[in-house]
Amino acid sequence: MPPRSGLVPELPDRLPPHMEMQLHGFLRYLEAERSASPYTLRNYGREVREFLRFLVRENVTDWAQVDREVLRGYLAWLTARGYARGSIARRVAEVHSFGTYLYREGWAASNPFTAMQAQAPKVKRRLPNVLAVPEAAALVSLPAESALDGMQAAVALRNRAILEVLYAGGLRVSELVGLDLEDYDAARGELRVLGKGNKERLALLGVPARTWLDRYIREGRGLFLPKHGRERALFLNRRGGRLTARSVQAMLRECAIKAGLDRRVTPHMLRHTFATHLLDGGADLRVVQELLGHAQLSTTQIYTHVSRSRVRAVYLKAHPRARSEAPRDDPAKEVP
Repeated sequence: MPPRSGLVPELPDRLPPHMEMQLHGFLRYLEAERSASPYTLRNYGREVREFLRFLVRENVTDWAQVDREVLRGYLAWLTARGYARGSIARRVAEVHSFGTYLYREGWAASNPFTAMQAQAPKVKRRLPNVLAVPEAAALVSLPAESALDGMQAAVALRNRAILEVLYAGGLRVSELVGLDLEDYDAARGELRVLGKGNKERLALLGVPARTWLDRYIREGRGLFLPKHGRERALFLNRRGGRLTARSVQAMLRECAIKAGLDRRVTPHMLRHTFATHLLDGGADLRVVQELLGHAQLSTTQIYTHVSRSRVRAVYLKAHPRARSEAPRDDPAKEVP
């Protein structure tokens, strides 16, 4: 039910006690049984609450009252507020997950929000942005400490180690900053990573990443620590505490500019680049899935599309008869 007179009606601030209780139960379930991150809990709490406020405005107080008209009205309300298709699709998935929880706990006879999935806008999955091999090499080799000393040299060593580890290991930035010193097995070149859902996996490091990480630990990390400091974190800030994801993102943006890259580079782009370069090099898809820590192979398969698009681009550029224009070497002009 679209808003009347072109206006987007406001939602009530408060929820009935039973809805408030069920929402809190859902968030506790996500945290305890799904190991949801604080970021995920915050988003689910805000956006599912928004949906419940919409139901209250529509005088829906019982899950049996939820019908297709109510759900269509919610989608129309989101559209009228100017939400992008991807944002609407995300909210539908969150609300459906909440409905599954209600059914599981016996508060609803079935998932009352299933019908909304069929009405949600279809979102075309975008191919991830990746760096070319020369771009990645230029980026990770940028921080150099040869002309520096003291804390500046330590920061350069740390940053170089971070970039090498992100690219070589395919880590999420949250996984990187969550590493402790004991998570690194220098003899085997492995990192014990705690990923989504508290799932543990091993990240493998090549020789350059191991070399720079060893140097940072041996020559740079101690300079960040205060006297008698006992911080467990592998990567430290200037105050001797655990480095934050925001700091890593800012450092990466600065390095990308210095490397002459004409686009925004994020830690997750390095993770995409890691996976794509492995597949381009002939790695098996299931090996890449294991290294990324993906629960479903379908999540990893997006990188096969990236690799195919790169293969096509190389073919079109390299083969003399792949394009519409005349070939570079015309056999008809050859002298017998």
